[in-house]
Amino acid sequence: MNLIIRIIVSGIIAFGLSYVLKGIHINHFTTALILAVVLAILNAIVKPILVILTLPITIITFGLFLFVINAIIILLASDLIEGFKVDGFWWALLFSFLLSILTSLLYQEPPRRKRSQV
Repeated sequence: MNLIIRIIVSGIIAFGLSYVLKGIHINHFTTALILAVVLAILNAIVKPILVILTLPITIITFGLFLFVINAIIILLASDLIEGFKVDGFWWALLFSFLLSILTSLLYQEPPRRKRSQV
């Protein structure tokens, strides 16, 4: 259930960002939902491989290269999805940064209560 809610929230944010950012184009809301699913799959499969391959660069840049990896994932998704277009690398970088920040702000799990020991 949490996965479905997270995908819907990501789709809503992505669709909203396409109206705000001139370099991001999403045709329909269903395309935004497909984008959220594809990004989840790419982040689960491709991103760990890219992180391992670029580990020395990531260490040298104190983790800032992970933003570049996120932009590459966005560009890869734009190649895979019909109706989703990114105008360039910098737009993908800005989109991935805003998408991750807004998603984490809007989808916060409630804190778990501590069990009292009896």
